[in-house]
Amino acid sequence: MNPFGTSGLPKELTPTQKQNFLRVQIDGIAIGLASGAAPFLPVFLARLGATNLQVGLLAAMPGFTGLFLAILAGRFLQTRRQVVPWYSTGRLMVVSCYALTGLVPFVVPFDYQVIAILLIWAMATLPQTIVNVGFSVVMSAVAGPKHRYELMSRRWSTLGLTTAITVAIVGQVLDRIGFPINYQTVFLGLSMGGLISFYFSSHIELPDAEPPAQLAGQSLPQQIKSYAALVRGERAFVSFMIRRLVYMSGTSLATPIFPLYFVRQVQTSDAWIGIIATVQTGVVLLGYYFWTRQSKDRGSRFVLLATTLGMSLYPIFVASTLQVEWIVLYAGLAGIFQAGLDLVFFDELMKTFPAKYSATFVSIAQSLQHFSTVAAPIVGTMLADQIGLGGALIVSGVLRLAGFAMFALGKPAIRD
Repeated sequence: MNPFGTSGLPKELTPTQKQNFLRVQIDGIAIGLASGAAPFLPVFLARLGATNLQVGLLAAMPGFTGLFLAILAGRFLQTRRQVVPWYSTGRLMVVSCYALTGLVPFVVPFDYQVIAILLIWAMATLPQTIVNVGFSVVMSAVAGPKHRYELMSRRWSTLGLTTAITVAIVGQVLDRIGFPINYQTVFLGLSMGGLISFYFSSHIELPDAEPPAQLAGQSLPQQIKSYAALVRGERAFVSFMIRRLVYMSGTSLATPIFPLYFVRQVQTSDAWIGIIATVQTGVVLLGYYFWTRQSKDRGSRFVLLATTLGMSLYPIFVASTLQVEWIVLYAGLAGIFQAGLDLVFFDELMKTFPAKYSATFVSIAQSLQHFSTVAAPIVGTMLADQIGLGGALIVSGVLRLAGFAMFALGKPAIRD
């Protein structure tokens, strides 16, 4: 599979669909550039003296906003004939927050810099909620039900490869320039990826969508009742979301713990943190190709069980060592499993509801997922204060294993 260009795409795609595939790939490259800054944002806070709780808040804030606003965002997007403009503009606003973060040390006294950065990313959660819902809607519309693995493996491959290269360079830059100018340079420079992303994502061409007739003209209470009836009627969706909620709670719990463990427990340099992130993201090109092949040969259920099990063991293995070389190895293995998990979670979710209600069901799924991302990072940092950072990582792994067991023992997420 060649993830670049339109060569090798399914023959049945129209010229417009092929161009959309290409725009999605280039958008992935642009977001890959901006994402090169993401692993270093909590590290930046830690080096500014942020507490465990403050780093936990950085991870929890998007979930807190999404918990309350995702369904409203879905309700809004469900009534839009075109979702693309809202998706592309929201993405630009979120990436621009890296530039604002880079400006903070220039204009804010040191004692207030952590608070200022947290406020910036609190504001970013509003457009991020739109992006989270809009992304699945737009990508599903671009790919159609038959080509989701193909599209997303291409996009996430280009994004992952770009991020891996960028993170490797960033890690070296941070070690060679004094603090905090090093972080400011990185955040300001990489935020330019948002402009590239906006240009190409805003040019994705999709047919106008017709808002569902039963939702048009209804009041908010009436729409809530309609949504509840829709959800009750899709048992596969409910079942899948319960299992995913348990699993993702384990993932969210470890989000603020990994950078704290690297900085405080392992005492890792910025260069090594860059290597860890590079290895974990650099293998995704192989991972997406491998799991796309596995889905065709063995089916989605095999991919689902193998990847959830593999990613369950990752935090446990990391907690078992203080040797950065072993952590790099574990990160590489986790990157391969994470690639498959991204693909299968997206594909399995989109199987559980009618396509015409994508915005509604995706927003409900996002809201439930955000429920875990609100509480789990805070619980994780509180656990770290009581049982140590390594202990909190082990708890994360055990919770993920519980989610894996639910997937293994339950029925596949297929609509009746």
